[in-house]
Amino acid sequence: MQEIYDFLKKCGVFYLATVDGDHPRVRPMGAFNVFEEKLYIETGKGKNVATQMVINPKIEICAYDGKGEWIRIQAVAVQDERAEPKQSMLDAFPMLEDMYKGNFDVLYLKDVLATFFSFTDEPKTVKF
Repeated sequence: MQEIYDFLKKCGVFYLATVDGDHPRVRPMGAFNVFEEKLYIETGKGKNVATQMVINPKIEICAYDGKGEWIRIQAVAVQDERAEPKQSMLDAFPMLEDMYKGNFDVLYLKDVLATFFSFTDEPKTVKF
């Protein structure tokens, strides 16, 4: 998991794909954190992306480092209502407090299948 976190941190922005009915939806995101040995993402409550993950929690994340390496992460997003993971996310990304005024959700990723790709090396897969 640390390798995934480090790669996402290097990229800065990742793209989160969800399903909206029978249409894929993809958007750039940047807030992610590790808490209690789980990888978390964040979104504002009431956003379409939050609703989509409640209806169908299967997601995919993709990030590219701009230098020929990328990652694709398949996972199930699980909402965590506890205050502790939310505070941990705020500690990692303090600007979220001003952006959402506490009106945000954190979701951890389970059943993760992450594949690292590059133009020069064979793909490497990580599961947790």
